[in-house]
Amino acid sequence: MSRKKFLESVGATCKNWQWSWSFINSNEGFIVFGAWDRNTKGTKTLIFSEEWESNDLGRKNPGYSQSREHIRLIENENYKLMTFPMKYSDAKKGEDGIGPPKIDGFTPVLSERTLTNIGVDWYAVDGSEASPLAEELPAQGQYAEGAKVSVTINAYERSSAARKACITHYGLQCRACGFDFKTTYGAIGENFIHVHHIVPIGSIKEEYVIHPVDDLRPVCPNCHSMIHQVTPPLTIEKLQRLLQDNK
Repeated sequence: MSRKKFLESVGATCKNWQWSWSFINSNEGFIVFGAWDRNTKGTKTLIFSEEWESNDLGRKNPGYSQSREHIRLIENENYKLMTFPMKYSDAKKGEDGIGPPKIDGFTPVLSERTLTNIGVDWYAVDGSEASPLAEELPAQGQYAEGAKVSVTINAYERSSAARKACITHYGLQCRACGFDFKTTYGAIGENFIHVHHIVPIGSIKEEYVIHPVDDLRPVCPNCHSMIHQVTPPLTIEKLQRLLQDNK
């Protein structure tokens, strides 16, 4: 089944089947977005961003205005948000990394989700998998902790020399929020900071050359965690705007 036939089977339509990012069923009041696996982390999927108004070549993306209106309908007109999983491929991108994404496959199943806005980005969130609050956990029952388990992972080595060079250039203050561990905690906080890879090292899956000034930034653990709450990770600039907006 093609993507078009699947969406038509659920009563959804769009302005153009070639370039549309999102689809609408006006009779039943819902909007459909494809949920790229590449943009999914845990229960959150990035489905729309104001940064997508233009493509890699600076030309306006034809699907942007339609999807922006669909986001408005969900936020302001009580339309439901539905998504279906899509597999991302770089097959249409050139050697320079420029080009449109290609759908390498999709699952013809709709799931109702909640829309969440973080800065200039909008995420589809599966609320059914949210972690329970402490007071919601069952009072009875046994929970084992400390059991030994075997875990196999792909580990990608971090360069200590690159970390040192990054800190020498930028200093020990968090580049997102300005926090300084030594100033706050004294001697115990001296020389402590996380170093953030602007391009996640695990996504490259091979050895590569790091430029400490261009590719790394010192950040505090809190900001580092927030950066990686979503996929793709937030940029430091986006996190700074969030911090300003929430003051």
